[in-house]
Amino acid sequence: MKTFNVPAREQVSLNNQAIFDNLKKVVGFVPNLYATFAHSENALANYMALQSGKTSLKAKEKEVVNLVVSEVNQCVYCLSAHTAIAKLNGFTEDQILEIRAGEITFDPKLDALAKLAKGIVENRGHASDETIGNFYAAGYNEGSLVDVVVLVGDKIITNYLHALTNIPVDWPLAAKLETAVQ
Repeated sequence: MKTFNVPAREQVSLNNQAIFDNLKKVVGFVPNLYATFAHSENALANYMALQSGKTSLKAKEKEVVNLVVSEVNQCVYCLSAHTAIAKLNGFTEDQILEIRAGEITFDPKLDALAKLAKGIVENRGHASDETIGNFYAAGYNEGSLVDVVVLVGDKIITNYLHALTNIPVDWPLAAKLETAVQ
């Protein structure tokens, strides 16, 4: 597969240049995947609005969903980015590997969340009644379920964009799960 071109700031629209400038201030650089959205006049702003929208999920919960969805979809870019972000949110390397495997032993509530996210992706939106029941029993509600679905959709967007473009990973590379747990 041919690698997609990652546009530089001067190659994108003025609106996208402003977003690049903000990303550089906040993140320290413009991640390649975000830059790739800027091939479209509107996609980067639309994605940033989706990603920064309000949610009932806490930062750690969001990273659980991001890591689980990216593992199921085998997106090395998103796994790498969200491994780094998960560490910034206080997860250890071992915890991140458990999250990616969808078998969390250190927090039953996060385990129910991980299993729901995994079930949603693996079954194309049809998580089992047991998985959904466990999610509710862990303390989540219907609003939380909707927020998880929105976050799964967010992550599928970036997973698929990377799969189609094969842009270079500009985060510390996450180990393959089967290699890391041996």
